[in-house]
Amino acid sequence: MSITIKKNVPFRASLLTAGCCFLALGPLSPASAEMYVAGQAGVNFADRINSIAGTGPLAGAPGSFEDFDLQNSITYGGKVGYFPGHSWYGIEGEVFHTTPHRKSFDDDPSTPNFDPASGVHFRVTTVGVNFIARYPGRTFQPYVGAGIGAGIGHIGDTATVRSDTDVAAAWNVLAGLRAFVTPKIAVFGEYKYTGATFKFDQAFGDLGGFSGNYRAQHILGGLSYHF
Repeated sequence: MSITIKKNVPFRASLLTAGCCFLALGPLSPASAEMYVAGQAGVNFADRINSIAGTGPLAGAPGSFEDFDLQNSITYGGKVGYFPGHSWYGIEGEVFHTTPHRKSFDDDPSTPNFDPASGVHFRVTTVGVNFIARYPGRTFQPYVGAGIGAGIGHIGDTATVRSDTDVAAAWNVLAGLRAFVTPKIAVFGEYKYTGATFKFDQAFGDLGGFSGNYRAQHILGGLSYHF
C-alpha cells in the first residue's frame, strides 16, 4: 500500500499543479484582450458642400458653382472596439448615420415663385475603422484617433434634382473622454470631424450631375460595455 501511495504522489501532484495553473490562467484570458460595444448619438454641425463641380455633360462647364449650405442634424450609430490587454492603443469599427439636408435653393423672398422649402434631402451613412490611442486609466480614459472608411451619400428627388447615391472614400479624426461608472460600463463624450468627396452623376438626369467636398463636425455622447 505504501508503494502505491508513493507512485500516485507525482501523478496527484501533477494534477494539482495543472489545476492550479488552469485556475490561475483562466481569469487572465479575458484580460488578455479588452473588447467593447457602444452606442452613440449627438449633433452634426455640417459645413457646406464646397468645391462644387459638374460631372458628365456638365463637366468643365464655364462659371463657378455655388456651395451647398447644409442643415445641422442628429447623428447616431454604434461601434465595437478591441484593445490588446490594458494597452494604450487599439482599433474600433463604427457606423453612424446623419441627415444634413441641403437648405433651400431660394433664400430671397423677393424672387419669383419663392419657396423656402426648396432644398434637397441628403443623408450620409459612414462605415469605418478607427485607430485609437488612449490613456489606459481605470476610471478616466482620454483618447484620440483617426480613421478611414466609406461614406454612403444619398440625395432625394425634387423638382430639379433626381435621386442618386454615391459611395466614396471617407476619413475622420476624433478626440474624446471615457469615464467608467462600473468596471464594465462607461460613458463617453467625443468630438469627430469627418469628410468625403461625393459624386452624384445622375443628379440632373441627361444633363449630368455634380461632385463636392462634404465636411462635418460631430459632438457625440454614448454608453459602452466592456468585456
